[in-house]
Amino acid sequence: MLRALIRTPAAYFSYGRRFVHSSTAPLIKGTGLYGFDHLKTPKGFQRMVDDAIERSNELVNHIAGMPSAPEIVKAMDEISDTVCTVIDSAELCRHTHPDREFVEEASKASLRLNEYLHYLNSNPSLYHAIIRAEKNHHMLTEEAARAVHHLRIDLEKGGIHLSPGADPSLTARISSSFCLFNENILSDPGHVDIFPASRIPKKLHHLTKPIYRASSLASKRSTGLDSNLKERGLRVMTEPNTLCSILQLTSDAEVRRLAYIRGNSAPRANLVVLDKLLSARNEFSEKQGLVRLEPLLSDRYARKTVTNTISIILLYDHYVQIMGYKSYAEFALKENMASSPEVVLSFLRDMSEMVRPKAEEEFKKILDFKRAETGQSVKDLEPWDEPYFTRMMKSSAHNLDFSVVASYFSLPQCIEGLKVLAGSLFGVKFREIPLGPGESWHPDVLKLSLHHPDEGDLGYLYLDLKSRKDKHPICAHFAIKGGRKISDTEYQLPIVALVCNFSGSTSHSVHLQHSDVETLFHEFGHALHSLLSRTDYQHFSGTRVVLDFAETPSNLFEYYAWDYRVLRTFAKHYSTGDPIPENLVKSLQGAKNMFAATELQRQVFYALIDQALHASQPSSVEDTISIVADLKREHTSGKHVEGTHWHTRFSHLVTYGAGYYSYLYAKCFAATIWKKMFHQDPLSLAAGNALRSKFLQHGGAKDPTIILNDLVGNRVVRNQSGGIIPDITSLGEEMKLFD
Repeated sequence: MLRALIRTPAAYFSYGRRFVHSSTAPLIKGTGLYGFDHLKTPKGFQRMVDDAIERSNELVNHIAGMPSAPEIVKAMDEISDTVCTVIDSAELCRHTHPDREFVEEASKASLRLNEYLHYLNSNPSLYHAIIRAEKNHHMLTEEAARAVHHLRIDLEKGGIHLSPGADPSLTARISSSFCLFNENILSDPGHVDIFPASRIPKKLHHLTKPIYRASSLASKRSTGLDSNLKERGLRVMTEPNTLCSILQLTSDAEVRRLAYIRGNSAPRANLVVLDKLLSARNEFSEKQGLVRLEPLLSDRYARKTVTNTISIILLYDHYVQIMGYKSYAEFALKENMASSPEVVLSFLRDMSEMVRPKAEEEFKKILDFKRAETGQSVKDLEPWDEPYFTRMMKSSAHNLDFSVVASYFSLPQCIEGLKVLAGSLFGVKFREIPLGPGESWHPDVLKLSLHHPDEGDLGYLYLDLKSRKDKHPICAHFAIKGGRKISDTEYQLPIVALVCNFSGSTSHSVHLQHSDVETLFHEFGHALHSLLSRTDYQHFSGTRVVLDFAETPSNLFEYYAWDYRVLRTFAKHYSTGDPIPENLVKSLQGAKNMFAATELQRQVFYALIDQALHASQPSSVEDTISIVADLKREHTSGKHVEGTHWHTRFSHLVTYGAGYYSYLYAKCFAATIWKKMFHQDPLSLAAGNALRSKFLQHGGAKDPTIILNDLVGNRVVRNQSGGIIPDITSLGEEMKLFD
């Protein structure tokens, strides 16, 4: 995750326009979206952009005058806050707003500001001011010195210190291919047509579309009413969520096979787009000088919405060589805890070896179960078999009825669970507060304030948790405003949104599967990181930390979704009000542990793909497919299916380019924190306050190694070849991976 220059806080002069928000200023009549007065109408996004650019230009001019080092850092931070407020609001709008005009105007706003970002990130006067401020680090606080150092690194990652000179049309062609690749994924998720409809379980029919063809009976008869007979079938769109349901719940092996192959080989058109990107990469490598890949290097959200899994790998290779790096992986990891691909690969190989024996044991159990169920002496466990038989094994071994499980997790009760966690751990309360006129984007949205009895309001949280038509099918945490120090007496409170897609006609009819509860708690961990951080600069607010540290709070809070001592406080039956039985929770835990090694091995495999593709220079589509297939054979018991290329829609390869290993770092860190601080008492106020004061409140303003050592002692990490890797002992013991 490359922080852009403007990916930081705001706060310099007392004059200038500010975006008034209803949570931090007196409520004004007819406020706009998210409490911003400009956003009463969709066109307000353009006004926000105009004001943000005008204010930022004032600050750029001020910085060019070379004020003192503290003023430079503060002004840079305000530029970041000003622009981020618009970009982050637009990003949330694009993913959630039901009004297409709002979505279109938000997209235009993002495009304009990303272009402006390119201007900022290539502005020599800003770069020279940062160099000057860093030289005068003795005038800065520890956090300000860290901020100015990171700002310089971020600008240099964009190549500002190198001599420019490139063919701009090549950059345009590359960007165009990015957009086309992304559009193809959205427009063609793939589909299979299944006849007759009875081959798909009825409980999945809502995920499909009915289709018809002439019946075989009608084709044999040319007269009478029979000639009009139609056979009913179902069209299954093979986007990831639907594909997962089909693979888990459909007994017809041929249906599963067809769905798996189609879902993992779409969209076909992207193979052609990928060839064009490869061609552009070759041409790019022949150019002299530096091409600035606007705005892809500067905007974390642009990188999230581009889902071309191979293109960035290929197009950055020559770029990073100009920068003096051997590969994009080396370029991306330098400022992370790991610091180099060699350290990451060493960690992943250790993880692979640790998990292999138990994963192979689990694989054999699944294969044996398939043989017993089918009555056939089959040799292989096909990729489309594993989800189906593992779900069946979990259900039968632990007497699990997933509909019964969901009856204890109505959406209101789960929201109550979030409140219980915050109150028990941090002594704070989430209070539901009324939304101002025009502030909400849908009637389902709730707004909560996080309140401490001594400190007052700490921040604001929007909850948009139900699925609906045209809402992006994601579960994510969005920062609308980062926290930052405005003056000695004023602090800009963080404002975040937690967005999920849980199904149901009303809030009380929404019942979460337990996996959904785990997802909700995961995203809540991110939200708490944002809400409880108290950094001077927005650049370090909340989750704005090095990539291989960012997922630690979210992984830690997943533990709360599995602990009976926590679940019994809020998981109540929707009709009787009875708390969830302890035996049912033990069954859930048992089912989770049945194939935990297989799932961990899969994550290691994904991370190895990410490293391999970013460390090498694949020469063709076939080359990338071969790399993925070879790694699967080497590090898992599964097999690659010829003709499939599932990695071309594995969006994390772009979102976390060369950084997918971060999830595994986080699992290790979280396991150690849980074991040492919360295993005995998961709702301990003392432990929660320590988590807040020693970890969450620092955001990215403090070195993560220092944070972790201060929190749980010096065995949580270890040094290796100039980088930092997590201790894997706690995770290994928890999963019973050691003899």
